[in-house]
Amino acid sequence: MNHNRLFFTLSALFGLLFVWLAIEPYDRADWALENLLVILFAVILGFSYRRFPLSGISYYLIFVFLVFHEIGSHFTYAKVPYDQFFTEFFGFSVNQLFGWQRNHYDRLVHFLFGLLLAYPIREFYYRVANAKGFWGYFFPLELTMASSMIFELFEWAAAEFFGGDLGVAYLGTQGDIWDAHKDMALATLGAAISMSTALLVNYKLQRDFDKEWDDSLTVKYEEPLGEDKIEQMLNELHQSNKQA
Repeated sequence: MNHNRLFFTLSALFGLLFVWLAIEPYDRADWALENLLVILFAVILGFSYRRFPLSGISYYLIFVFLVFHEIGSHFTYAKVPYDQFFTEFFGFSVNQLFGWQRNHYDRLVHFLFGLLLAYPIREFYYRVANAKGFWGYFFPLELTMASSMIFELFEWAAAEFFGGDLGVAYLGTQGDIWDAHKDMALATLGAAISMSTALLVNYKLQRDFDKEWDDSLTVKYEEPLGEDKIEQMLNELHQSNKQA
């Protein structure tokens, strides 16, 4: 697969969508705030694609997540008209079907954050940190959970800083005091599904899966760290200074 061609194709498609949804968003200030991290993420991908091209799967997953995010930022997450869309085109109300009283688009995107981005995170861990076996699935799950928590803190800080209608629109709790907890739980669930799927695929297809798994859980260094390691390093430094 030509990963650079795929990257440019998806980037062009996303760029067109970004511009289209940037036209007359429901709340311009909220749209700008929602897209700060998107722009930063896009810059990182743009500068890294030559030296560190991702797999086609990772690029597709990132693209789909960003599409859903841009829809949310255009309407503000609390006001995405998904229920009207389903009622008009499919003849039924999603909210009525599930008995929902609030707009759950933000819940969907938090779930997709874990489901769609855990695999690109796994690819990074595997290729850069050499995280294999158990850790190749646990660390992406853990980082997804941590990222979700950090984003909730970012939302809280932004809402406190800007306040008013912009703070309310960006935070998007819709009166639910457990909103942040539910968002993090859904991101965790999505990442757990993604990593479980990757694990099952590799278990079926990877010939040395069992060996890699077992090796990942063996002790690599018998000596303890902490004060023992510090003492060892001080002794080595002392010896090096004496020899010099």
